[in-house]
Amino acid sequence: MEEASLKIYNSQVLLPFSLENGNMHAFLGPFIGQNKKKFGNTLLPEDSSTLPFIHSPEIDLSLLRDTTKIFRAFPPVKNTHLEWLLRVENEMSSSWVETGIFEFIQLAKFDLHLFDPQMLLSAIFFWNRETRAFEFPCGFVCPTLLDIAAITGLTPLGDRFHPDVFEEEISIKELSITWDKKTYLAFINAHVGQPGTPVSTSKHIAFLMYWLSACIFCTPSLQVPKYYLTLAQALHLKKKVCLNKLLLASLYTCLDEASESLFKETGP
Repeated sequence: MEEASLKIYNSQVLLPFSLENGNMHAFLGPFIGQNKKKFGNTLLPEDSSTLPFIHSPEIDLSLLRDTTKIFRAFPPVKNTHLEWLLRVENEMSSSWVETGIFEFIQLAKFDLHLFDPQMLLSAIFFWNRETRAFEFPCGFVCPTLLDIAAITGLTPLGDRFHPDVFEEEISIKELSITWDKKTYLAFINAHVGQPGTPVSTSKHIAFLMYWLSACIFCTPSLQVPKYYLTLAQALHLKKKVCLNKLLLASLYTCLDEASESLFKETGP
């Protein structure tokens, strides 16, 4: 605990924090000690399994040292990924603008791995699965549709997407998609096509499936699942799907799963 010990000043603890070169960095602090914490919420039931990080009787800092495995599903930044994106964009940019996803797709061109994984991970300890919010001393903080719109450029308006009732206008038999090549690199190599050849309907839908899997919903399996075909087809056909809502719902689900995972005795 010497390397990653908590810094305590006058019985106040600075949380959440990150570790960098053996030094502690904190934000949103200072926090009062746990023994001085008073609960004033009489509307919501107390649940020890969903209490924020500051209430944890034991703080295991070992998981903050190696975050490679925990964040392995983060969007890829390999050359093949960018080459495919640029090739499809040359022909489909006007379609993306009309669909409302052009600005969002631009984020896939940049290296987003510059984030502080320890800071992000420690903040998740404050997510309460009962209230669906980060519980800080300043109050409740939660992501909204306007936050998603500000970051991604996606409109918070649009049609609700129901995969079970969406009428497929393009039969799966008409698409030349290689379903046995599921990992990201294998999927790219199978559908990128030859330079100079036009981007067909199948190639565009395949790209959208990859983009949804690798850059939007960050599938833990690091593969392109078939269940994104319906959504990719809707975007290809310029349906006014409210992707903003889908992304926000996915974020809430992931925060729930991450919070639950961090409280497991076996670790995340």
